[in-house]
Amino acid sequence: MLESSDLAAVWLTLQLASVTTLILLVFGTPIAWWLSHTRSGWKGAVGALVALPIVLPPTVLGFYLLIFLGPDGPIGQLTSSLGLGVLPFTFSGLVVASTIYSLPFVVQPLQNAFESIGEQTLEVAATLRASPLDAFFSVAVPLARPGYLTATVLGFAHTIGEFGVVLMIGGNIPEKTRVISVQIYDHVEAMELGHAHTLSLGMVIFSFLVLWLLYTLNPTGGRK
Repeated sequence: MLESSDLAAVWLTLQLASVTTLILLVFGTPIAWWLSHTRSGWKGAVGALVALPIVLPPTVLGFYLLIFLGPDGPIGQLTSSLGLGVLPFTFSGLVVASTIYSLPFVVQPLQNAFESIGEQTLEVAATLRASPLDAFFSVAVPLARPGYLTATVLGFAHTIGEFGVVLMIGGNIPEKTRVISVQIYDHVEAMELGHAHTLSLGMVIFSFLVLWLLYTLNPTGGRK
């Protein structure tokens, strides 16, 4: 049986995953489009920077975010001067950390989808007097729909499963920054293994259903 603190953690996690996924789709789309079409020498560096959270330990990423977003960091000083306060140990801080940490899981599927369209399709749209912006929204985005499905599912699921980054940047504040993964950790620390098992089993079932949905609706995108 879930306690009120468990339900609060579940609700907060769903809010975080929803907001993060929406932000990632908005900002990840132009990044993926640029990576899929640019011939710039910076492509490798930008691609590596986007993929960095995949190989970087979450605690390392969380540590540097804590430094940059903290009161003595450049971003923290900027937000403080704007009257926004500092972001660590707030829901907004969790959103920033989650957006950076889940970035490759959204950008890479979108990049693969855009690359699969090919230049010829866009050239045909141009011959029909479609502007680059019009061709993007009327041709590229509809054709990249499988990539958007993969990106949405993976971004949402990856955000829900975060632990190290959210613990470093958000701490463990009930109903403010305590997400499901941190709640499970608290239950284990308190030897409340029954509650930990209930939440963990829910995560296992959720993860399986997400991947099942992904592989069923978009088998090619799921393998990518």
